[in-house]
Amino acid sequence: MERGSIRDVAWQAGQVAIVDIDGTLVDSNYHHVIAWGRAFARSRIFVPSSTLHRHVGMGGDQFVPAVAGDERETAHGDEIRSAHDRLYLDTLDEIRAFPDAKPFLRGLTSLGLRVVLATSAKEAELERYLELLDADNLTDGWTSAADVDRTKPHPDLLHAAIERAGGAGPAFLVGDSTWDAVAAGNAGIPMLGVLTGGFCASELADAGAAAVFSSVGDLGSELAASVQLAG
Repeated sequence: MERGSIRDVAWQAGQVAIVDIDGTLVDSNYHHVIAWGRAFARSRIFVPSSTLHRHVGMGGDQFVPAVAGDERETAHGDEIRSAHDRLYLDTLDEIRAFPDAKPFLRGLTSLGLRVVLATSAKEAELERYLELLDADNLTDGWTSAADVDRTKPHPDLLHAAIERAGGAGPAFLVGDSTWDAVAAGNAGIPMLGVLTGGFCASELADAGAAAVFSSVGDLGSELAASVQLAG
């Protein structure tokens, strides 16, 4: 399944492939929804699960005011974020990488791309993800929330990823959420979307995704063909 055209992206050897983790490479988005819902409930704030889900992909610094408003951010933001982080950590052993995640990363490298993971995850989460993805062997590095002052939809995390890859050359982002698409637009790079995070194709396209695929496995197959044609 493809919506939009991956061939609109100009390919060249050494290009930086920035890859989101949550919802893109690991099946974690709904764990985040549950953790956020319980965290807000502990502060006696109700936010519908549908609203929480539509904001997964934002970092915690952006998430609370986006779903509950600035007043609740000021009064409860830090306690809600702390509760979410504790609750989500309790689910880490349940998180699994998508079956095609590692073959996808391996395929990007075989195409001559520089691969950097970009996530808003905290250190303990990131360690689990890196282990699941064999990231030491399959990527050129990674960035996390600790590397930036502002997370997605701001472009800071993507700029940091480009710096991690050497600081030069064109780049593109692979992600699952509308906020990935917005961040990519803010960074001036194309975004290729996947549906594994629960956002639909029209949402991703409307947010700016150049093309949308069912999974990174499907994206990787089309990407390989596109890069080979460009070569």
